[in-house]
Amino acid sequence: MLVGAHVSPAGGVPNALERGEEKGCEAIQIFNQNPRAWKPREYPEDEVGAFREAFGPSPVQALLIHAVYLLNCASEDPEIREKSLRSLISSLDAGARLGAHAVVLHPGSALLGGDAKAAIPRAGATIKEALDATEGCDLHLEDTAGAGGTLGRTFEELAALLDAAGGGGRLGICLDSCHLLASGYDVRTPESLGEVVDEFDRVVGLDRLGSLHFNDSQTPLGSNRDRHANVGEGELGDEGAAAWVREPRFAGLPCVIETQGPDKKGPSAGEVAKLKQFRDGPG
Repeated sequence: MLVGAHVSPAGGVPNALERGEEKGCEAIQIFNQNPRAWKPREYPEDEVGAFREAFGPSPVQALLIHAVYLLNCASEDPEIREKSLRSLISSLDAGARLGAHAVVLHPGSALLGGDAKAAIPRAGATIKEALDATEGCDLHLEDTAGAGGTLGRTFEELAALLDAAGGGGRLGICLDSCHLLASGYDVRTPESLGEVVDEFDRVVGLDRLGSLHFNDSQTPLGSNRDRHANVGEGELGDEGAAAWVREPRFAGLPCVIETQGPDKKGPSAGEVAKLKQFRDGPG
């Protein structure tokens, strides 16, 4: 497993690589644009070139781009869906230019009280259109904690989303430990996590698993609340963290931390080191 963290690309994406290296990351994740605005960010050639040049010899081996949270590919509002499409295309284009491992996307929401079965085809159509308009970068749909009308709260919904989006080879899944626990999947021990991964393989297929997030959870199993806790400080604890990074079927995948960190400035070097120690220590 390539352990790392979400980092800021402020001042240019090469700075994100530097920040990741300072934290001891083997993988990093960034937003490719301001997460609170629709306006896409254009990457000039010199910035892309500088990133690629620095990335080659870097200990950071994988870049993930997280599409911004404003996107709702399942929206019933045509304007929101069009904005989501354009933003997703921009993320995939940025991923292709920067050589990203994948773009990670929250699939969308039917909103509170909405019909998830009707929303899945809408989300799938938007996602397929974005994939058809781009090339060279994979897209990983992230499982959700299940609050409100969010899509992807179960493996069955993730499988349905993949089918609705065309099921192409660029489509994959990003599993988040906090979201899994909150949506009712017990990933707190090696044994229970193994059973969850078995179920994922039956329903979705391990060939679709492309990336991971490790976040501890402030809320208990089945809470349907997405509240990240720092590594080892929530419901998963150190045992859950160790189980996650030692799961043999996760080997080789990029796994990033998305916590507030001890100083509330994002994941810390200490959290990255802790996960790497669990991964590399005796089983």
